[in-house]
Amino acid sequence: MVKQPDPARRSERSRQAILTAARELIPEVGYAKLTIEAIAARAGVGKQTIYRWWPSKGAVIFDAFLALSEAGPEQDMALPDTGDLEADLKQVMRATAAEFADPVFEGPIRALNMEIIENPGLAAQYREKLAGPLDEAKKERLRSAQRAGQLAADADLDLALELLYAPLYQRWLLRSGPLTSDYADSLVDAFLRAMGKNSVTPC
Repeated sequence: MVKQPDPARRSERSRQAILTAARELIPEVGYAKLTIEAIAARAGVGKQTIYRWWPSKGAVIFDAFLALSEAGPEQDMALPDTGDLEADLKQVMRATAAEFADPVFEGPIRALNMEIIENPGLAAQYREKLAGPLDEAKKERLRSAQRAGQLAADADLDLALELLYAPLYQRWLLRSGPLTSDYADSLVDAFLRAMGKNSVTPC
């Protein structure tokens, strides 16, 4: 008996080929010139196949980036908790800086940010599927530090994350300086001075 091809397996191969094509094309042609037609041609599928799964170029880019993140170290969103807040944060921030500096990630991240600015629906999807869960994992690590007396008990954790990550994000966004381990460490040091258990809460 002749074995029939598995449509689900064929569809998954096509989906992965599309996501890979999108990731490859972003650094090659730039976000502005990237088209659904180019992605389809690189993936070896018809553009209607892409539109069957994604409503827009931005949605393809988002899933391409999400798949890239899921394949990497951030698949497990829990942050390290060795009991040493400084060491754990420096480990995480060094990894974040290295990821932002990695050309494999950098192109898709920039393209995704450009699309998020123009597409409120995609921005909401990004917050729901990636940014929100990641932020919650980060805040859970900070709550652990609060319970251990390593971080001010009344610290605003949303503000804390902004203080920790926003400078790195701005440096990457504006290309205003290198994203090194030393820079990541300096951000953690400044964060702990601002948010540590002995920090002064403004009146």
